[in-house]
Amino acid sequence: MSGRAADPAMAAPKGKLGELVWEHRVQAAVAVAFVAAAAISISAVGPSLSAVVSFFWPLLLSTAFFLVAVSVLLWISPPPADDADESGKELIDFVAGCRPDHLAPPDAAATVPVAAVEAPPEPEI
Repeated sequence: MSGRAADPAMAAPKGKLGELVWEHRVQAAVAVAFVAAAAISISAVGPSLSAVVSFFWPLLLSTAFFLVAVSVLLWISPPPADDADESGKELIDFVAGCRPDHLAPPDAAATVPVAAVEAPPEPEI
């Protein structure tokens, strides 16, 4: 037991959770019984763990290599901590068609005529 006094704010949720479980005890018992029955039936009918591992060992091994590679790459070159909110803003602006002020021609609306673009006719079926 720690030397700290019991926090009444922490005791309240436990009491409410206990009351809630007691109120729905039949549903909780059915859920526990269903999970136990599913676990027993899967373990009785399903394959053994060694069979599953022997079947999926290439997938497990490649996943392990991938996770090790990611952790090594993050260790070698960690992601930048500064300016995290602005990291892809230029790319998003480019894709959205926004032009920076220093690239936009002066008075772009007057110099570039905009032609109407019509959709192609739909094929008849």
